[in-house]
Amino acid sequence: MDEESNRRGKERDPYSDFLSDISDQFASKDEEKDFMENIGQGPLEEGGPALVGERIRNVREKKGLSLPDISQRTGISESTLEDIEKGNMDPPLGTVIKLAKALEMKMGYFISGEETRPFTIVRQGDRKVISRYDSKKGQQYGYQYESLAPHKKDRHMEPFMVTLEPAETEEERSSHDGQEFIYVMEGTMEVRLGEEVHLLYPGDAIYYDSTVPHLVKCHGKEATRILAVLYAER
Repeated sequence: MDEESNRRGKERDPYSDFLSDISDQFASKDEEKDFMENIGQGPLEEGGPALVGERIRNVREKKGLSLPDISQRTGISESTLEDIEKGNMDPPLGTVIKLAKALEMKMGYFISGEETRPFTIVRQGDRKVISRYDSKKGQQYGYQYESLAPHKKDRHMEPFMVTLEPAETEEERSSHDGQEFIYVMEGTMEVRLGEEVHLLYPGDAIYYDSTVPHLVKCHGKEATRILAVLYAER
């Protein structure tokens, strides 16, 4: 289990974990733009843990920060940080989020590279699947997702293909700024929105304000596959 989950002491539903992982706030666009113009390198191609670790190391060194500095900011051990930077470990998305916050960068840069394109096309066979898991243990943590808009600059929407795995979790609602649109592609999705509970089946969709306490999870014993589009004002 990753360090963030250990600190919480209890599991949440996979979709809440997914939202928590991608909805944290980062540095302002102007600060990030200035840094990216000075980093002196073009975007790296998408890839596995080696490239994620390389991006993390490059940014850390450009900012003049040491591994102990990052460890103190994130609570991640220096040995784990070293494994990530060397590509020996595929970090869970929550760990990437913490590193992005510590380095004052957007999480998307570490996964996809720079966001420099006026538009982006993602072919079906080119989508990169990212799972939340500890690669050393090979243990799944409830979901995997595919980004559908890597590299698009100044985007207000974050579209993902998300697979929710069956999991026994405590029923904990979450709320945050923005709006969400979800379209169910496979399986059955349970959504708890305010005081209402609904089951959605393939072909069903829901659109709601994320400020309303909500819970989205896989219903039943089969995995659920959804298209999730998150919108937030910048």
